[in-house]
Amino acid sequence: MLLALGIPVMLLVFFSVVHVLPTDTTRPVDFLGPGILALAVMSTAMVSLGIATGFERGYGVLKRLGTTPLGRPSLLAAKTAAVLAVELIQVIVLVPVAVGLGWKPGGDVGLAVAAVLAATVAFAGLGLLMAGTLRPEATLAAANGLYLLLLLLGGMVVPLSKLPAALRAVARGLPAAALSGALKGALTGSGHVSPHDWVVLAAWAIGAPVAAAFTFRWE
Repeated sequence: MLLALGIPVMLLVFFSVVHVLPTDTTRPVDFLGPGILALAVMSTAMVSLGIATGFERGYGVLKRLGTTPLGRPSLLAAKTAAVLAVELIQVIVLVPVAVGLGWKPGGDVGLAVAAVLAATVAFAGLGLLMAGTLRPEATLAAANGLYLLLLLLGGMVVPLSKLPAALRAVARGLPAAALSGALKGALTGSGHVSPHDWVVLAAWAIGAPVAAAFTFRWE
């Protein structure tokens, strides 16, 4: 609950009211609205899924479930459905809060949904990659550490333009920055998403799950 709703809502409200971030927009919420939505997707699809799966694997839960009539495909489908359900709740909560703070979303909602789906696959792949190869405690530490790193380098609360050139170049190849950039482009008046963001999202959406599938250990 803290990762899924608590932290995103607190960041959205605090930095929209207290103007301390160099957002390059007249109203900080115009920058923060899409960015916090991207943060919410990352927290659910990567951190929450990765940590939960890691401890289920460590306790032998996945091994036992894999031998039941549920089967592995149904288990993975259920986890995917759970992630999407939580993301829907996050949107239902975060968008009204942002609108209440003055955000006026527009553009192309369809592009935003497509970007979220691609990013969900990418972040879920990263979460399962950690969960399937590391000990549960290591997964907990790695997922939270990566969360903080991508929060700072993902263009969610700090614009990429404010980062040093070397960090900005690295950040532009990460799924967090691609998602926040795609949502900012899709939910503004232009409704345009940079081809670079699509390429980065697609690359991570393919590469991360494939890496997780080849390295995942069920026990």
